[in-house]
Amino acid sequence: MENRILYYSTNRNLDHINGIVPFRGKVTFGEALLQGQAPDEGLYVPDRIPHISYEDIISLKDKSYVEAAMLVTGIFLGDEIDAGILRRIIEDSYPFIIPLQKVFDRKYIMRLDRGPTASFKDFAARMMARLMEHFRDRDKRLNVLVATSGDTGSAVGEAFKGIEGIDVNILYPRDEVSERQKKQLDTIGNNIRSLSINGKFDDCQDLVKQAFSDPSLDHLNFTSANSINFGRILPQMVYYFYAYAQLCRKRETIVISVPSGNFGNALGCEYARRMGLPVQRLIMPTNENDEFPRFLEKGVYEKLSPSLACLSNAMNVGHPSNLARFFELYGGTVDRTGEVHVYPDIETIRKNIYSVSISDEETKKCIKKTYERYSVILEPHGAVGWRGLEAYLEQCGDFPLCVSLETAHPAKFPDEIVDLLGITPEVPDSMKGIDESEGKSLELSADYKMFKEYLIDNLKSEV
Repeated sequence: MENRILYYSTNRNLDHINGIVPFRGKVTFGEALLQGQAPDEGLYVPDRIPHISYEDIISLKDKSYVEAAMLVTGIFLGDEIDAGILRRIIEDSYPFIIPLQKVFDRKYIMRLDRGPTASFKDFAARMMARLMEHFRDRDKRLNVLVATSGDTGSAVGEAFKGIEGIDVNILYPRDEVSERQKKQLDTIGNNIRSLSINGKFDDCQDLVKQAFSDPSLDHLNFTSANSINFGRILPQMVYYFYAYAQLCRKRETIVISVPSGNFGNALGCEYARRMGLPVQRLIMPTNENDEFPRFLEKGVYEKLSPSLACLSNAMNVGHPSNLARFFELYGGTVDRTGEVHVYPDIETIRKNIYSVSISDEETKKCIKKTYERYSVILEPHGAVGWRGLEAYLEQCGDFPLCVSLETAHPAKFPDEIVDLLGITPEVPDSMKGIDESEGKSLELSADYKMFKEYLIDNLKSEV
């Protein structure tokens, strides 16, 4: 159809770059979803960004989250999936609440920690799993490879658990996940396998990307559940519209703070802004992996390698994959290795985006202060987001309507909360019994040859 949104590669213009053959075609959403990343190692992006009117946005006030998801995802998927089927997928994906917790004045925390794995990743993973089940070739087995720095893996594993015709392999850095996160990853079972990698998150991510670009493995029908897959980005646009509609007054703008690691969550907000959501400023605080705030300050991008191990472990990323999409949106190109081929419009980025690096010490102080002052318990990632918002308001002045994202439940980090606050966070129903669960990961090095041998020996290509 004429108005159908198609998807192209962020590497499509990289002529004469060693090892890259630019993919200049376009694919449908279903094709982009099942491929994960483009054949030239680029990331798929939509060829146009649809607009949602302000009237349609505010019509979501007091409506369910399902209605918000129907509005936002429907304009991307309307030409590829029946509205009735889409509604069933969305209703099955989101049987939980999304609290907007007032901290003070009109400063809110959006708690995205109420899903089945107590992480914001549940929002993207659950819908993506059901979309993949809908679009997949029934004659082929689909093999999902996912790298995780903490929460993505368990959310993806739970979302895909038991889905027929799809197997999932989760790679995580052995020494950089919490004990409770490791328990979640290792005990999913069924069609889900966890791989404990002796390395950093960036090593896990690089292994996945190498496998995707290895033509000798094409028969294994790989796709990704990381945010390199646009199927992860689309559902993450929804909650920004939902939050604004519930909180706004008379066409006012909003400041949103998104704790940022691989940048998929923040990218959802950037797309939402371009679709018509009145975002005054997107705040993207990082932990001590400060390659992005340094880029905004100096105008020169230098990836951080190796990445630093920080308290907010799911954000330990030295070169965010979704930086390629941010560069694309602002007229630039950066490849998966971190090499910049064309710099984006840095002044416009600075106008729309604020970023600051939050140290572990600042994170701890923020957790303590927020609890003592407001009786609000934050975990390390949410604390990075909240402290980033505070830093912005201190530097740029007060702003009426602000929302900061809490991306994981404090119970996922019990040791840190006990040490800092002297209390044990209540374990949500979704996590009860996890400590007694049994399961074991397969330990691998960060060597691609060994990883490839594992894939060939263990993955199936037929249903």
